[in-house]
Amino acid sequence: MSTIREVLNKIRWTFPEGLNGIEVVIVHRGVPGNRKVIRGEEIRDVAPRAIICEDAVIPYHRVLCIRKGEEILWRRPK
Repeated sequence: MSTIREVLNKIRWTFPEGLNGIEVVIVHRGVPGNRKVIRGEEIRDVAPRAIICEDAVIPYHRVLCIRKGEEILWRRPK
């Protein structure tokens, strides 16, 4: 199984549009459903321990899935 960082870097460097168009669903306590979607366009860097966004640093342990449209590219094992 690939790590979140490996999946994001593969998307970033092999998809023609890079991270544009993907969504990263994260645990975000306090919002309805405790879920928040980070758009690929918001991601500035895929660091060793976290996703660096415009206004936040998201640790990988908060990522639930990575999707493009209806296609799930990565999902946290249950």
